[in-house]
Amino acid sequence: MTFKTSFARQLADGAGIVDLMSDLGEALNVNPDLLFLGGGNPARIDAVEAILASHLHAIAEDADAIHQMLGVYQSPLGSERLRAALAAYFQSLGWPVTEANIALTNGSQSAFFMLFNLFADGVDQRQILLPWVPEYLGYQDQVLHPGVFRTMRPVIRCEGDNRFEYGCDFDALELSGVTAMCVSSPANPSGKVLSTEEYQRLGALADAAGIPLILDAAYGAPFPGIVFSGTRPAWQTNRIFVLSLSKLGLPGARTGVVVADEAVIEALGSVNTVMSLASGNLGPTLLLSLLQAGTLDILCEQHVLPFYASRRRFALDCLARHLEGIPHRVHRADGAFFLWLWLPELSVPSRVLYERLKARNVLVMDGAHFFFDQAESWSHAQQCLRLTYCAEPQVFERAIEILAQELHAISD
Repeated sequence: MTFKTSFARQLADGAGIVDLMSDLGEALNVNPDLLFLGGGNPARIDAVEAILASHLHAIAEDADAIHQMLGVYQSPLGSERLRAALAAYFQSLGWPVTEANIALTNGSQSAFFMLFNLFADGVDQRQILLPWVPEYLGYQDQVLHPGVFRTMRPVIRCEGDNRFEYGCDFDALELSGVTAMCVSSPANPSGKVLSTEEYQRLGALADAAGIPLILDAAYGAPFPGIVFSGTRPAWQTNRIFVLSLSKLGLPGARTGVVVADEAVIEALGSVNTVMSLASGNLGPTLLLSLLQAGTLDILCEQHVLPFYASRRRFALDCLARHLEGIPHRVHRADGAFFLWLWLPELSVPSRVLYERLKARNVLVMDGAHFFFDQAESWSHAQQCLRLTYCAEPQVFERAIEILAQELHAISD
C-alpha cells in the first residue's frame, strides 16, 4: 500500500531517529552480541534498578495504589498529586512555579512534537531556531511542515591537542520569523552543557524578541542530573523546560515533564488529550513515590551521576590509548553519556565509516544525522561519530579497538 499524504511523507518514509531506534532495537532485542555504542538507551545500573523495584513492590502491595496506577485515566495535564509534589520539589530548588506550570506527557519526544507544532509551522513561516547544530536528531521530523527549523553553524573552539567545544555564533544569530528557540543541555549528541553566560544571553535574546527559550534537559538538572560541570539553569518566566524519566533508568515508562508558563501548559493539556487521551500512569506513580520518600535526589546524586562519571573517565582514556597517532578531537563532555568524536582528516564520509564498523559488528551513530536543515554542505558534518559509553567497559574497549583498525585501514 502506498501512502500519499504529506503526513506519510513526513513520518512514514524513514527518518534519522527511525534508523537510530532500529539499530537500538536490534542490539538490545535481536542480536545482543553486537558491540553497541549507538542509541540513547541508559545503562543498566543495579543500584538504581533495586531502588525502583522496591518502590514498585510497595505500590503493588497497596490495592488503592495499584488501582490508581493501572485502572484509571489521568486528567489532561497528568496526575494532580504528582504535579503538586513536583511543584514543591521545584520550589525547594528556588523555581517560582506551581502545579499550574507543570504538565506530564508520554515521554519528552511527544512533548516536543506538541511544543514545536504549537509554536511554528511552515505555512505562516514561523520557525524554531536551533542556535547550533549538531543537535538532537529526534527534533528533525517532529514538525508537520518543511522549513520549520532554522539551524546555525556553530563556532568551534579547539582545546589542547585533542579536545574541542561548540559555541553559539551570536554575531550571526538572527531572529526574524523565529517564534521559539530550542537547545538541549547537556546536548545530545555532543555532551555540551550551556554555560551561565550562554544561557543568559540566549534567554535575553528570547525575551527581547518575545519568544520562549525551550531547554531540553532530558539528561540534565534537576533529574537525572548527568551534569559533570557547567551551569544548572533555573526555570523562569518565558522558559520551557522539558525533563524526562528515561535517562534516570526508566525509558520504558515513557514519561516527560514540561515546566512552562500557564498558557503553554493549558495548550499542552488540550493537545495531549486529543493525541493520547491521557498520559500513562506507571512513570508518574513511580516518580511520586520517589519524591514522597525523598529518594529522587539520592538516586541521581549517589548512583546515576557517579556511575556515568566513572564510565566517562574510562571511555576518554580508552579513546586516548587506542586512537593515539590518529588525528582526532573529542568534544568537551560535560554531561549526558556520549562522546562526540571528530575525525578532521577522515577521507571518507562518516556514513561509510559507520557501515564499515557495522559490518564488523560495531554499532555507532553516524554524526551526519545531527547536522540537519543546513542550507550548505559542511565537511565537518561528515567527520563525526557519536559514541555512547553506557556499554560495559570491555564492550566499549573492543569497539574502539575495531574503530582504530578501520581508521588505519581507511588512511592506508
